[in-house]
Amino acid sequence: MRYQTATQWGVYDVEVCDGKIVGLHYRKEDPAPSNIGRVLTDGVQHKLRVERPAIRKSWLTQRDRKLRGAEPFVEVPWDEALDLAGEAIAKVIDEYGNRSIFAGSYGWASAGRFHHAQSQLHRFINLLGGATRAMNTYSTAAAQVVLPHVVAPWHQMELEQTTWAEITEHAEIFVAFGGIPLRNTQVAYGGITQHESEQGARAASQAGVTFINISPVATDVSDWLNAQWMPCRPGTDVALMLGMAYVLETEDLLDRAFLDSHCAGYAQFRNYLLGRTDGMPKTPQWAFEISDVPALAIAALARQLAAHKTFLSAAWSLQRAHHGEQPYWMLVTLASMLGQIGEPGCGFGFGYGAEGFIGSSGRRFNWATFSKGQNPTQFAIPVARIADMLLHPGETIAYDGRGITYPNIQLIYWAGGNPFHHHQDLNRLVEAWRKPKTVIVNEPWWTPTAQWADIVFPATTSLERQDICASSHDPFAHAMERALPPQHEARSDHDIFKGLAARFDRLKAFDLGLSEREWLEDLWQRSAKNAHNEGFELPSFDQFWSAKSYRLPENTVRTTWLKAFKANPGAHPLKTPSGKIELFSETIAAFGYEDCPGHATWLEPFERLGGEGCERFPLHLLTPQPAHRLHSQFDHSAHSQDSKIKGKEVLTLHPAAAAVRGIGADDIVRVFNDRGACLAGACLSDQMRPDVVSLPTGAWFAPQLPGLEVNGNPNVLTCDKGTSQLAQGPSSGTCLVEVELYSE
Repeated sequence: MRYQTATQWGVYDVEVCDGKIVGLHYRKEDPAPSNIGRVLTDGVQHKLRVERPAIRKSWLTQRDRKLRGAEPFVEVPWDEALDLAGEAIAKVIDEYGNRSIFAGSYGWASAGRFHHAQSQLHRFINLLGGATRAMNTYSTAAAQVVLPHVVAPWHQMELEQTTWAEITEHAEIFVAFGGIPLRNTQVAYGGITQHESEQGARAASQAGVTFINISPVATDVSDWLNAQWMPCRPGTDVALMLGMAYVLETEDLLDRAFLDSHCAGYAQFRNYLLGRTDGMPKTPQWAFEISDVPALAIAALARQLAAHKTFLSAAWSLQRAHHGEQPYWMLVTLASMLGQIGEPGCGFGFGYGAEGFIGSSGRRFNWATFSKGQNPTQFAIPVARIADMLLHPGETIAYDGRGITYPNIQLIYWAGGNPFHHHQDLNRLVEAWRKPKTVIVNEPWWTPTAQWADIVFPATTSLERQDICASSHDPFAHAMERALPPQHEARSDHDIFKGLAARFDRLKAFDLGLSEREWLEDLWQRSAKNAHNEGFELPSFDQFWSAKSYRLPENTVRTTWLKAFKANPGAHPLKTPSGKIELFSETIAAFGYEDCPGHATWLEPFERLGGEGCERFPLHLLTPQPAHRLHSQFDHSAHSQDSKIKGKEVLTLHPAAAAVRGIGADDIVRVFNDRGACLAGACLSDQMRPDVVSLPTGAWFAPQLPGLEVNGNPNVLTCDKGTSQLAQGPSSGTCLVEVELYSE
């Protein structure tokens, strides 16, 4: 039998025989299906499944937390595990209050609208009085906070920014700061039906668009785009853009009329650019000394952009670095100087090559979601500050113009994510993770998150339940069929929280007396009301489920991003304080943050190539997303393991850097700095700067030797420091290391 399932990386038919997955089939609607689907064939029914509820041994007997992450578990019956979890939650609420519970989760666990682990957790915990939550994302935290001050809310930009079709038809030059790494477009949050990013980029290239790749790695742009490569030092894009801006200003190549009519604060930025405020003109030569891109090349590129229809793009990775707010602000500033914002195929955009839906032309639609309710505590911390919160209760940090005081967290409940993948400086997180009295986790496999818990509930996968995949950026909805019975004693997150809710007399409020099927029907019917309001009708739920898939009607007209603002900024103002693009933000300036002033600025990061102290650790570590899995999901699968070298994640380095260190292809190497060390398998490539190495994220955290992680998890090396006081996002992109041959 074949069953349809939908994932964050595509829609597939899973073939099952005698209760076992025996095959995977791609869908004809998808022009470029992702091979990540192969993880399902052996990853679901795997020996690493959590078979029954399990309690960490010394927590069960002594409530000891010192051995968390370093001792075995004892399997117990479901009722006993639920009782223990319920008692632990109730005790923390009674003794410390609801803010002392951290309801942590991340949203990539399933593409389903109902069995969405984060929503299920938050609905349950909100019925008990709420908890401390996390806000923003590891992916785009700096962008999410700074861009609303400058141009527009992040969610609006993601869904409305320029399409590949417009770029193909109208643009002449596409400048990709951070490249366009199409490997990332295999995935899209909430699901993806048609992988069209490669088609879009190919069409633009074939139409004559010139691509320029400003990145330390040439392969961040596919070779068939024939891109001009400008290999800048990592984290120096702001300096390079300032050097270009200097040429535009001093050679009068900018659109002063646009700056006057559509922008606020160019005069303040101009004074900084010309060195009137700090005595340092941001000349191409100044930019070269920081970025290592020749001054003549910087000046020539500025003149080239001013003479053509230009689109500027920045990868998400640029803002995941110290002072990560600045490259995005500076990209908007540079595009404003060119004056082409709001013109078809021109202006600026973010994340082309980050997720599969960015640049797509499909209809956007607001599908109904499983309601979390309101968090009564109304309290959250920046997502990348988890370890800080656990280590420093009572400390107050600055965030976007206000102060946030860390609560005294005594219990963590985690469902649907892996903090030992997303977070930085995992050795520091280990110390922090042992502070709370109790950690409860819902998890299908013995992942690092499960291994670092006290109570582990075995959760089903999406193949063991029914759901609906329907994302706001995808023009399709899909039935997710149950292909397998729940494995071992696993229960869905919904059923786990039903069991806990019953122990707090909240069962009726949590599940409303509805079955799984009735919840799905409710989601569909509420979506049908949204569709009716937009002028079209959804089929009945039974018709949808029988057909298995539904495609939204085509857009009537897809409006050019910021076209109305370009035509009449007074009649169509932005959602900024001035209604204009804020090249200088009075709001941010008033915060008084030295690490995020009132306009785009080059700020020295805590470490970089060419900076102080780089002699000890002379290689910049890049930590891209992996090509063979989504984040750390299914790292235990054969598809992920087959991409490794001797079981280690692959570190790519330049042959010149390898030769100096006596390293050859397939050797096991030790990657290290003052924060930690890990092992990796070596791969050589001359398509990168010699002072850069690359180690994808997502290897399951395995600190099996003293001071040494053995699977190749790069977050034992990255620094747990906020981007700035404005956003407090992750600074994973700012990381220097050394590499040596490992022979022990």
